Amino acid sequence: MNEQNDMSARFDEENVLRMLQEDDATQRRAFAMIVEEFGQQLYWQIRRLVLNHDDANDVLQETLIQAWKNIDYFRGESKLSTWLYRIAINQSLNFLNKQKAQQSISMDNEEASVANQLESDPYFDGEKAQRLLQQALTTLPDKQRLVFNLRYFDELTYTEISEIIGSSVGALKADYHLAVKKISKFFEDAD
Repeated sequence: MNEQNDMSARFDEENVLRMLQEDDATQRRAFAMIVEEFGQQLYWQIRRLVLNHDDANDVLQETLIQAWKNIDYFRGESKLSTWLYRIAINQSLNFLNKQKAQQSISMDNEEASVANQLESDPYFDGEKAQRLLQQALTTLPDKQRLVFNLRYFDELTYTEISEIIGSSVGALKADYHLAVKKISKFFEDAD
């Protein structure tokens, strides 16, 4: 944890944003600093939505490409991390929608497919509780899964999630509560 605090202390968002307004070489250096600071967080946010390591890497690359292409449009009205999360979430949801459109399998086959995908993923440690949680998350509607991930795994406040998703705090609390109930039921049924 200390190492992460040290890294965060070294990342000066105002300075990085100033660097983005300078020449091309300085812009590239600033963007490299952004990738260094937020890349791992973005990867895990994406990974919890798309599940597969290779897919998460692809979506992360697309997220970073979109961020680079649109960095001039970042107005600083929110934190840089909020803006990046928003891009990552949109890219993840786009990926999931394309994947759903390509697959015309039944819900039962989809759940079995997810279970097989998790168990065969070399980056997944196979712990039963973790596998069950991931399976439970796949049964949630995308928005509930997204809210649960941001609140539970990333420990963001409802206000921060509201800025990222663009939904009211009350609606987010309801989504989180419903997600927790569905996950609990999934675990009860699995016993």
